[in-house]
Amino acid sequence: MSITINVYGAEKKCASCVNQPSALETKEWLEALLNRKYQNQKLSFDYIDIEDPKKGHEALSNDIIENDRLYPLVTINGDVVAEGPPQIKTIYAKMDDLTG
Repeated sequence: MSITINVYGAEKKCASCVNQPSALETKEWLEALLNRKYQNQKLSFDYIDIEDPKKGHEALSNDIIENDRLYPLVTINGDVVAEGPPQIKTIYAKMDDLTG
């Protein structure tokens, strides 16, 4: 089973995330962390720039902008698991549900 982790964000950090890692840094951190913990799983990671989203990611990118949602926003297989700084326990719980 393949698991897709998307991290949505922008070069400019949201107001409440100024002292936090960027969305791209968050994606790189999650990629290293989850690949280490879930070595036997096929994981796919992608960074989505909400100001210039890839095809298929326009709706969520627009929702983040229009509704002032916090970013980085992290999805696992399409389910939102984090807005703003991610809580690793929440991400692990979702991953464990999918891999369990």
